[in-house]
Amino acid sequence: MLLLESKARPARPEETMTILKTYARLFVSSLDESLPFLETLVGRPADLRFSFAQSELAAIGDLLVIAGPSEETDSYRNVTGPFIVSDINEVEALLKQHGGVITQPRTKVPTGIGLWATHADGARVEYVQWLPELVERIITHKAD
Repeated sequence: MLLLESKARPARPEETMTILKTYARLFVSSLDESLPFLETLVGRPADLRFSFAQSELAAIGDLLVIAGPSEETDSYRNVTGPFIVSDINEVEALLKQHGGVITQPRTKVPTGIGLWATHADGARVEYVQWLPELVERIITHKAD
């Protein structure tokens, strides 16, 4: 039997930020038309529904469903996430420490504070620190 040695390093005390949830983006033409099927598929109603710029978004399960004009939504198509994180300040520091570049600085979004970054390896990721009430309702409460 072949055993591979793990190269994982132990977390340092200053690296306490965690990813609370990760969404896969799903682009649709209409939330009103798509949500009933998706809610049945996932087995529960959407956790969130809101507007941002010219788009409508809904979070259901691990999907972030996005509807809007293509000139608005095209910018999201090549970005992974969003990653919902515990501390946007720590994310920003870790990105810089590991050669990442902030491509869209911290911005207030309907669910909290977000930023976009390109990792040193070229991956483009959106990070969002949710408002405390969303963390409580969607992350903490569901874990109970």
